[in-house]
Amino acid sequence: MDNRWNLFQKFLITQEQQISLTDFAINALVIIVLSVILEFTYIKCSRTISNRRQFAGVFLIIAFTTMLIISIVKSSLALSLGLVGALSIVRFRAAIKEPEELAYLFFAISIGLGLGANQTMVVVEAFVIGMVILWGRYFIKTRYSDKQNLYLNVSASPGEVKLDDVVATVKQVFGKSYLKRYDENSDRIEASFLIDSPKPESLSRFKGQIEKFGTVSVSFVESKSF
Repeated sequence: MDNRWNLFQKFLITQEQQISLTDFAINALVIIVLSVILEFTYIKCSRTISNRRQFAGVFLIIAFTTMLIISIVKSSLALSLGLVGALSIVRFRAAIKEPEELAYLFFAISIGLGLGANQTMVVVEAFVIGMVILWGRYFIKTRYSDKQNLYLNVSASPGEVKLDDVVATVKQVFGKSYLKRYDENSDRIEASFLIDSPKPESLSRFKGQIEKFGTVSVSFVESKSF
């Protein structure tokens, strides 16, 4: 019985295992290169409305932090359990409004996990495959799509315009459209729609019809400019 208890204690005791500084430095350089490429890919290929450059700036920090944590705790069960306990009392809240943003965050985390486990070649190979998929889809959509996608942004006071009125007017003027984002507070309501290949006369007609409801701010932005 005592031998089993001593064995269990040895299993839980944190063993000091020196991390190879050379391997860590190599993985750090690799993660910098991969994160920069991932940021450029997100800015260029993503279709989210949020500020892409600002959001992409966190990829390197997330990937590097994940790699650092995994490098430290991978050799110790006690540290791993401590990490689980620490994360259980810390609540992370992030304003993720687009599924695509979450997908890129998981991509950055997976890079950090793989390099933290010292699986450099596997991570690089998987990253190359992922880039081929993302850029392949981007070029296919760009080449075979002759539509000009515009983001229609409507902003007004809550008491003057209702969302149903805006949606009905958009469908009436433009036909096919997608509601991408809607924000409402005590001061303003803002709605963003993705519109396919609108005609110039349709933009003027929409502006004239929506202004009948009250003081409304309307803007049209080409999707690639985000």
